[in-house]
Amino acid sequence: MKKLAYITFSLFSIFTFAQEVSKERIRTVISTLASDEMKGREIGTQENENAANYIAKLFKENNLEYCTGTSYLVPFDYNGKTTYNVCGIKKGKTDKYLGFSGHFDHIGTSDNPKDHIYNGADDDASGIMTLVGIADYFKNKKPEFSMVFMAFNGEEKGMLGSKAISKNKNLDKIYTNLTALFNFEMVATESAFGRNTLFMTGNEFSDLDELFNKSVTNGLKINPDPYASEQLFYRSDNVSFVKKKIIAHSFSTVDMTKAAHYHNENDDINVVDLDNMAQIINNFGKTLEKLGPKNFAPKYNDKVKF
Repeated sequence: MKKLAYITFSLFSIFTFAQEVSKERIRTVISTLASDEMKGREIGTQENENAANYIAKLFKENNLEYCTGTSYLVPFDYNGKTTYNVCGIKKGKTDKYLGFSGHFDHIGTSDNPKDHIYNGADDDASGIMTLVGIADYFKNKKPEFSMVFMAFNGEEKGMLGSKAISKNKNLDKIYTNLTALFNFEMVATESAFGRNTLFMTGNEFSDLDELFNKSVTNGLKINPDPYASEQLFYRSDNVSFVKKKIIAHSFSTVDMTKAAHYHNENDDINVVDLDNMAQIINNFGKTLEKLGPKNFAPKYNDKVKF
């Protein structure tokens, strides 16, 4: 009987922790997107398209459904050339959605003879890894909310990808039921608030952070934006959805007083705090498991400008 109980417990343990996102997974995904071979993932390049295809492969591994058409790749025009956002769906127990996004493009290369590639590990391969990590976490689970995962292109050229996909009529059924969008922008490092924490841009405009923090697991916390004067809420991909009056905020860990790697050639895998990222992703997943339409329905206040 004891042996049977041990086997049962062991199987339960394996099942319970099977969705945990490992440091190795984080290293692999970010290292691939931020590799020298990707040459900075500038929109309009073959390497940018390679990055889109790699993210589509990760979505397929997680058994996500297509958002529209017969591919995870959602085309839009860039200077007369077809380029792509990447979009996938995880069906939950309800038709209400939570969205998770980040941008996969970066700024290409420089003339620096010592290091000429802007690898963009933090900006924003880390954001892509965070949304992929959430998809990893829920691969064998059925959450209360359905989930949409969007990897935006062209952020560095003026949020082109998020603007395009936010206007895609084929996704209107999702957008109509989108309760909130979590846009991840530079989450590779420890925040000014410490480990296992993020900050939310535009925290003064909605109660999303308050509602989320009521259910947080293992000390995870979303803090107010310490750089509110920079108006980051209106300067990242979330704003394309704010204009649709969808609750949409960006979430980051970047400490602006220490971020010497921002738009620098040294933004590579070496800046990534793998332990902190794993902790944040897994605790985010555990918190999301507690959320449903009945206890998570954030609202904007009258301060926000659409």
